[in-house]
Amino acid sequence: MKGTGEVRILSLGAGVQSSTIALMMKHGEIEPVEAAVFADVRAEPRRVYEWLDWLEKQLPFPVIRVCQSDGLTANIEAYKNGHAKRASCPPLFTIGRDGKLAAIRRQCTRDFKLAPIRRAVRKIAAGRRVVQVIGISSDESRRARVSDVGYISNEYPLIEKGMTRSDCKAWMFRNFYSTPPRSACVYCPYKCDAEWRLLRDDDPQGFAEAVRMDALMRRVPHMEGETFVHRSLVPLSEVDLTTDEDRGQLTFSFDCEGMCGV
Repeated sequence: MKGTGEVRILSLGAGVQSSTIALMMKHGEIEPVEAAVFADVRAEPRRVYEWLDWLEKQLPFPVIRVCQSDGLTANIEAYKNGHAKRASCPPLFTIGRDGKLAAIRRQCTRDFKLAPIRRAVRKIAAGRRVVQVIGISSDESRRARVSDVGYISNEYPLIEKGMTRSDCKAWMFRNFYSTPPRSACVYCPYKCDAEWRLLRDDDPQGFAEAVRMDALMRRVPHMEGETFVHRSLVPLSEVDLTTDEDRGQLTFSFDCEGMCGV
């Protein structure tokens, strides 16, 4: 620790970057933290929870899991049933006023990720200053921000080390770790077709839940048109997720970086 008046806390998303940071701390390559905080929206794919269970056992510091109310799905369901004043919708796709594809404003991250993490950090800090360690890699450095809270300063060790997301995967490989699954709600619209196929084939229950929530969110507050989790503006159950190879065409393989639609 840097001093008795300061505490270091890792914001753990359980994806590639933050998992790499956590394990680099275990290996002594990054200054450790007092605790990690994972905000559970209760809508992650099965493999994310399996990975988090495994990761938690590897780390020399505790992982504190927090959840806003009963989770994002419960919030959306409560709103649709008239039992909640507002819904924290994901960035669903729709047709904008200009007639082009658009995404509605994302509210889920702020309400069900950032807010519960902030409350947990404040509780752990107990009046101390906080260094919040965040897993943003150098290829996403545009996402780095100065903290908007006076007692918290943000630290981005991957940016400081010049490590990209691919570098994180390479580090995991060199140290004999599996590549973590991408952390995102099963019905997060920020998926490319490769990720939708992976969810469908690897986690049928998760894909079925995405189909259900896609239908449930067809109409959202203050929107004139329909909204969809898939950018084709077609119900997820009807989206053609076949590949060029499935259709008998040659294609090049690629590694989906999870940035489609961003």
